[in-house]
This record gives sequence, structure tokens and C-alpha cells, in this order.
Amino acid sequence: MPQTSASATPSGAAPDAPVTAPVTAAVIVIGNEILSGRTRDANLPYLANRLNELGIRLAEARVVRDETAAIVAAVNELRLRCDYVFTSGGIGPTHDDITAAAVAEAFGTVLERNAEAVRRLEDHYEPGQLNAARLTMADLPVGAALIDNPVSAAPGFRLGNVYVLAGVPVILQAMFETLAGGLAGGAPMVSRTVSSYLTEGTVANAVAAVQRAHPEVEIGSYPFLRRGRLGTSLVVRGPDPGRVDAAAEALIAVVRTLGGEPLAEPVDPIGG
Repeated sequence: MPQTSASATPSGAAPDAPVTAPVTAAVIVIGNEILSGRTRDANLPYLANRLNELGIRLAEARVVRDETAAIVAAVNELRLRCDYVFTSGGIGPTHDDITAAAVAEAFGTVLERNAEAVRRLEDHYEPGQLNAARLTMADLPVGAALIDNPVSAAPGFRLGNVYVLAGVPVILQAMFETLAGGLAGGAPMVSRTVSSYLTEGTVANAVAAVQRAHPEVEIGSYPFLRRGRLGTSLVVRGPDPGRVDAAAEALIAVVRTLGGEPLAEPVDPIGG
């Protein structure tokens, strides 16, 4: 576990004081349908954005198969490296929904029929609709804390610093929002983008020098093609707005020194 202040420990309580050390998270997206290309994942972008807003830095994201060994390996590696781990997918009522059992195995425990989860399902479904398959969604690891599901009742759960969420985006988002107020984070990352019609090869050395001079921020370089012209977007990210601004101003000076001019509207480095 990374060394953060006591208030940053993912205990479910809000921090008592500002957190100075980075608080990190990992996301494990679980599902063969994602790896096959059949389904486009919408959960990672949502979680990355919301975690950043909470001052939690997404350090790593993985997509793994509906395979117990793969899930166990990912959970056990990432929960030791990051303050929080969030999983999405694999907690429904079908044969390939194996996430709960895999997380239980990762923690060296077993599943049990959770009485409170059963009660929530009974309250949600009409009489006669809570069949044996749906009841399996109440089989959770021993010692797990329930995560509310305001959409379809079947809860997620937390075990240690691992938060197990549904794969359906609207349900995952609703679950996460029930947690957000209790997640302890640091300063949110802020960013500035400097775009110009200079190519990456033209600016590379000068940008590297700016990065060395401003080690407290991250500088990313992203090529784009706009109206038939090649260019580069330089994105500065960091928790301190003043330092981000200082590095961005240094990049603007670099662009002008190299004969370019920053664009009035920076180009989205993703969409180009």
C-alpha cells in the first residue's frame, strides 16, 4: 500500500485534514465482451474523471477476461499497490458472473448468502420473480460491506480497499455516487493545453527541457491533424494550478521561439 497520510487510508470515512501525498486508484474492467470488441467500455472514462475530481489519481487500468485466475491476479497485485481498487462487471445472475467468487478467493475467504442482500432483492422484485439465479447476486464474500444499488437493488460490495461494482454503466455510476462522499482524496489534478501547428519532432527536445525544469507536473505530447495540417497538443497536468500555469507559459515561449504560435482554441488531444 502506498504511504499516504492516515486520513487518506480508504476506510470509508472522509478525511479530517488535507491530504498531501498522492492518493491512487486502479480500475479492473472485467468481461470477455469488452476484450472481444462486442461492447465498448464506458465505465473507465467515467471513473477516471470522477476519481480525478475527488483528488484520487488513476494509476492503472486493466481489462481482464471472465476468468477466475486472471481476476484474482489483478486484484491481488493492484490492491497492494494502490489505495483503492474498483472493479466493474461480473456480478450479475448468469454463469459467467464470477467476480464475487474471484474477489473472495483473492482475499482468502468464501462466499456466503448475505441476508441483507437477500432482503434488498426481496423488496425489489415482485412476488415470484426472485428466482434461484437472481438470488445468486446475494452470494457475497464473508466480511464484505454492501454497496448500495439505487437502480436495480442487487448490491455491490467492498472488501478491504477493493470496491466491486456492476458493469452496466448507469448502475455503476449510481453505485459510485453512493461511495463518493466517503472516499478520501488529495488535490484534484488540473490541466492546461498548448496547441500549435508545430510537429512533435520540431518541439520534442525543447519540451523535454521544460519537463526537466518542471518535474512537479506531467507534460504529454499528442499529435493531431486538423484541416490537413499536422500539429501538436502539449498537455500539462498537476495538482498545483500555479505550477501547471508556469509550465504552460514555458511551453508557450517554446512554441514562439521555434516559429510557431499557440492556437487560440487548443486542439483536443484525444479527438484531434
